[in-house]
Amino acid sequence: MSLNELTIAEARDALRKGDTTAAELTGACLSAIEKAGALNAFVHHTPEIAQEQAAAADQRLKAGDAPALCGIPLGIKDLFCTRGVPSQAASGILEGFRPEYESTVTRQLFASGAVMLGKLNMDEFAMGSSNETSVYGNAVNPWKVDDRLLTPGGSSGGSAAAVAGDLCLGATGTDTGGSIRQPAAFTGIVGIKPTYGRCSRWGIVAFASSLDQAGPMTKTVRDAAIMLQAMAGHDPMDSTSADIPVPDFEAALTGDIRGKKIGIPREYRMEGMPAEIEKLWADGAAMLRDAGAEIVDISLPHTKYALPAYYVVAPAEASSNLARYDGVRYGHRAALGKGDGIVEMYEKTRAEGFGKEVQRRVMIGTYVLSAGFYDAYYNRARKVRALIKRDFDEVFAAGVDAILTPATPSSAFGLGEMASADPVQMYLNDVFTVTVNLAGLPGISVPAGLDQKGLPLGLQLIGRPWAEGDLLNHAYVLEQAAGFAARPAKWWLEG
Repeated sequence: MSLNELTIAEARDALRKGDTTAAELTGACLSAIEKAGALNAFVHHTPEIAQEQAAAADQRLKAGDAPALCGIPLGIKDLFCTRGVPSQAASGILEGFRPEYESTVTRQLFASGAVMLGKLNMDEFAMGSSNETSVYGNAVNPWKVDDRLLTPGGSSGGSAAAVAGDLCLGATGTDTGGSIRQPAAFTGIVGIKPTYGRCSRWGIVAFASSLDQAGPMTKTVRDAAIMLQAMAGHDPMDSTSADIPVPDFEAALTGDIRGKKIGIPREYRMEGMPAEIEKLWADGAAMLRDAGAEIVDISLPHTKYALPAYYVVAPAEASSNLARYDGVRYGHRAALGKGDGIVEMYEKTRAEGFGKEVQRRVMIGTYVLSAGFYDAYYNRARKVRALIKRDFDEVFAAGVDAILTPATPSSAFGLGEMASADPVQMYLNDVFTVTVNLAGLPGISVPAGLDQKGLPLGLQLIGRPWAEGDLLNHAYVLEQAAGFAARPAKWWLEG
């Protein structure tokens, strides 16, 4: 096994025993990245920073002052501002932007000794479910079963591709409506969206401020626990960050869920759901029952309104957040003609800098916030959101510990197969995930099997607010029972 194929937990143990060094681990990942251009996962390479951080990590390891992530090579989604390194949110409008500050999440990761290999591809401003809206071009799924290139999912597609392709040991992602969990399911890895407020949003380019949440994308549930530990915590610079102690998430992985209640929501049985997703879901419930959990049917009656509510709230917040990209202070500015004034400069800059999907969502968002439609759309969506949250509150109050659902309505589809179709078809990819963001809950995707073509499928567990430890433990039991060990063949190394 190459060093870059290790899990975070395996690498941590090897580093502490002295079996390898952070410099060797980092070198193995940098070499894997060089050979994986076909995946287009890494879009800004930072080998000098990586080598410098690895050398510092080796010093800490020698001194015996080594947190769990010390010396672990990670990829950072291009949505996180990293000091002195391009942070473009995969958009043309932020071309050339190099922040003078570090996001809280990356600062905490680096304080834990983590190594940054580079910045990862994503959908522009995190808007998309297939990583096809990026200014850098498509990220590609490492899994391949025929001559098609498949999507790694979105918006954290580069993060998912990099972890699944063994280019890094873990990666940061962000999740506004499923952008960690859906790509994790499409690429056979683990992705957790923590409770809203668990990880600071400071220094992360905002899409929809009441929905966005950062989280780790890793090869195993244990790795997710280790990485989340370093990412989480209160931050006075983010007014939505919760001042709640961060427990030891790895210590929560006892593997014992006897007597726990797992809810199966009847509203998630969608019409036309593929039989293999239905079977995977039933198998997952059986695995948890065999581990001693009680499986109960539950109702989340407002589920059917989640997608429409989400696609009002998220674009509304995006339209407000993206108003700041105007060509005045930083990033792209359009060339102006004779007689053009400031209004023309705004219009031309935004028309050139934003891609089609971002423009579409900004227009929807501006429409639903406009004076004549605010009550009809935005206020109504906010009320529906409150009802969706209440559904979950009632289920948890009735003693349910976690909820099991599919993560996605299908396995990964081919690049280009959906983008040209009705955009609403693409939005349906988030059908199982958006409720979790609307309610601010933690959710995790665990790889649980392969479909008949040989592509990974994931199951989602939804937890109580602030109960990531319990949620990770349920996921750990599911992971052990499913025994998912399939890896993509490294076709991108050919030739």
